[in-house]
Amino acid sequence: MLHCFILKGSFQDSVTLMVLSRDLSALPGVAKASVMMGTPANKDVFRETGLWHDTLDEATPSDVCVIVDCEDAARAAGVLEELKTRLADVAKSRRASGYPVARSWRRARQLVPDANVALVSVAGHYAADVARQALDDGCHVMMFSDNVPVEAEVELKLAARRRGLIVMGPDCGTSVIGGVPLAFANRMPKGPIAVIGASGTGIQEICSQIAARGAGITHAIGLGGRDLSAAVGGISALTAIDFVAADAASRVVVFVSKPPAPEVKARVLAALKLMQRPVVALFLGDRQAARRDGNVHFAQTLDGAAALAVDLANVDSQASHQPSAAGLGICGLYTGGTLAAEAAQLLADALGLHADETHAEGYMLRSGGHRVIDLGDDLYTRGRPHPMIDPTLRNEMIRALADEPTYGVLLLDVVLGYGANADPAGVTARAVAEMRAARGGAPITVIATLTGTDQDPQDRASQAAKLEEAGIVIAESTRTAVELALRLVQPPVAGIGAPPPLLAAPPAIVNIGLRGFADELQAGGTNVVHYLWEPIAGGNQRLQRLVAALQ
Repeated sequence: MLHCFILKGSFQDSVTLMVLSRDLSALPGVAKASVMMGTPANKDVFRETGLWHDTLDEATPSDVCVIVDCEDAARAAGVLEELKTRLADVAKSRRASGYPVARSWRRARQLVPDANVALVSVAGHYAADVARQALDDGCHVMMFSDNVPVEAEVELKLAARRRGLIVMGPDCGTSVIGGVPLAFANRMPKGPIAVIGASGTGIQEICSQIAARGAGITHAIGLGGRDLSAAVGGISALTAIDFVAADAASRVVVFVSKPPAPEVKARVLAALKLMQRPVVALFLGDRQAARRDGNVHFAQTLDGAAALAVDLANVDSQASHQPSAAGLGICGLYTGGTLAAEAAQLLADALGLHADETHAEGYMLRSGGHRVIDLGDDLYTRGRPHPMIDPTLRNEMIRALADEPTYGVLLLDVVLGYGANADPAGVTARAVAEMRAARGGAPITVIATLTGTDQDPQDRASQAAKLEEAGIVIAESTRTAVELALRLVQPPVAGIGAPPPLLAAPPAIVNIGLRGFADELQAGGTNVVHYLWEPIAGGNQRLQRLVAALQ
């Protein structure tokens, strides 16, 4: 038997009422209890779930509606008293929250005048009006609310873009701005990677994977699940890309979404290719024909995107300590044929060249002012030991680079293990030192990969120390070695200006809706004010129109 109670003028957020519904349903003698605000959408839920009671017709959106399914009227009344006690406890705890609470937008701004982000989590029916008010007052908006009409989303996002603002959402579950986690987000270490995404859990997983690899992020900007649809056109995605492009601290960018509309994907990719920094793009479920397109690297999985972003960030850090080789060539002198082939193919893919398929004279690549040679080719081992045993020939070729100033980067492999030279790093370091001394002032960056383990006779750690002492950069893999080489010969174009205000400092927040978000922001040290929002005129649409006309 259904019993219905209405608490007039007692507006509560949905999460609080969901928790109360769960707890009241667990009371003895109660089959089910449901507590919701009396909005039209919630009344539909009561009807659809078989909990409708005609008394609900009297409720307004500002009233708490209580349905108790139990046989005993006295038990139902007891549930109501329990509810009132719990609501009183909630009110008491809120008064002790430690952050300011306002009953109007104007008062909220007075209490925190530097607020620049509105975190909106009111019911979707009202969210657009709340967001519009925030935009009109110069605030960015993160809309956690869902069930917002797509027409309203487009209108709000276009209005934001005209004002130099952004609307993250609707249905945006995750953002991290200036180290401040908003809604469903994680506390992240700081680092050089920015994440932009139309996928809340995708952002969280990539950020977590980045942290697990010892790196961190500048910002994570959520877009909302519909942003890359044909109807919305990626409006906020393009704004977020513009913001991050102007942020010098964001050295590497990850973009993640479910498959976007084809025309939107083309628009987003064009913007990403103009960012003047490495980008990892992951369109989940959408397989790319190529591994990369200019500065955009394509990933297929969330952890793959995170791993690639961390690698690129490490490459960026290494590049910052090396002399510029802009416009110069890359020379690869490899003792291992497979390593030479991998380096040649990666360079060819990145530079739009063709690897040498004939391998004549051991050349794996000979194009565009770059060359990669496999010194283990038969041509070089005729009548002499393999270069992994005796690197004399390679050392001669290293020294010869003293007379070739058109090369600015030298790629090498150093292979350890049984059968290999007893000290490959040592002999390579001496050859590099002699080449540099003879080269005069023409700088050259030498990058080496190290194949082997600490259990090998040469001892990987001591070999690495010799290379580093000689000023040779050690790359984790052939791929990262090639990325570093490319970064040096094709450095990003300078000219990044000041970051947009949203990304320049941790934001101050006006929280509107779920009180728990304000609690968490305050606990994390964020400047926050909670706007105790309720529907205007108790949700009466005729009165709302009258109020709007009077304003």
